[in-house]
Amino acid sequence: MKSWKYVMVTTVVGSALFLGACGNDGDSNSQTKSNVSASNSEQLQGKLSGDGSSTVAPIMEAVVEEYAAEQPKVQVSVGVSGTGGGFEKFINGETDFSNASRPIKEEEAAKLKEKNIDYTEMKIAYDGLSIVVNKENTWLKDATVDELKQIWIEDGSEKKWSDINKDWPNEKIVFYSPGTESGTYDYFVNDILEGKDLVKNATLSEDDNVLVKGVESDKNAIGYFGFAYYIANKEKLQIVKIDGVEPTHETIKSGEYTPLSRPLFVYVKNEAVKENPVMYNFLAYMIDNSGDLAESVGYVKSPDSDYEEDKESLEKLK
Repeated sequence: MKSWKYVMVTTVVGSALFLGACGNDGDSNSQTKSNVSASNSEQLQGKLSGDGSSTVAPIMEAVVEEYAAEQPKVQVSVGVSGTGGGFEKFINGETDFSNASRPIKEEEAAKLKEKNIDYTEMKIAYDGLSIVVNKENTWLKDATVDELKQIWIEDGSEKKWSDINKDWPNEKIVFYSPGTESGTYDYFVNDILEGKDLVKNATLSEDDNVLVKGVESDKNAIGYFGFAYYIANKEKLQIVKIDGVEPTHETIKSGEYTPLSRPLFVYVKNEAVKENPVMYNFLAYMIDNSGDLAESVGYVKSPDSDYEEDKESLEKLK
């Protein structure tokens, strides 16, 4: 298996990873193939499509490229248009699976029901949503959840750091946030801001690399995104502890980094699994490998019980 140590995908809205037949190059042939139940001598052929979360994208990129070494005649394309954008395509019948950094919303589930589309939820990894500031920031090393709310909730004012803490600089806060189609945005607003509006003057982008560059370039900037993007850019950014706890593999896995730890999902169209043996084979490979590959790109492996549950769900669909 290729070493995927913190290899990150550039997540641009509407972009896609086309890794399948093209993955059968010399490098892939020289890789040690994964010892998984989905691997066998049978060579399959076909196409699969997915879309969704930029947070999940690095894991899926690794899964797809490794799978290409096992099944070089299968082409798997994965778009990166945010969790919400991915669900829109899933609902419209454009994709076989949808990557998500939050659970499906009630209204999304209702639309799928209206179209008689049955689906299955699979947990593939855990993330610790990371709050980051510029390297030159000397005042915000540790924040409480209440301070996060004060910083990020829209209150009609043009916020300065000194508005939050009188000992902090009398400088305007510069905000960088995932876009409204992002599951990370939804999670932050719903679980941290308790449903209150995010500041209106934030720069929003579905591309996490835009957020990284924005925070890196401004001393007064603050942003948030998935843990893997912090790990990949930790030389450029400074992490903020939350209630004294820094996000690490250990604190995310233990649940100590709360309330910013969260599961990552793949939603699967049941009919696609029943009708297409390629879909079943790919998902079996994903379940067996996503934990290790998640760790290799900076996320945290789910508990074994999650993967066992995913396998049981897949077998019921076969």
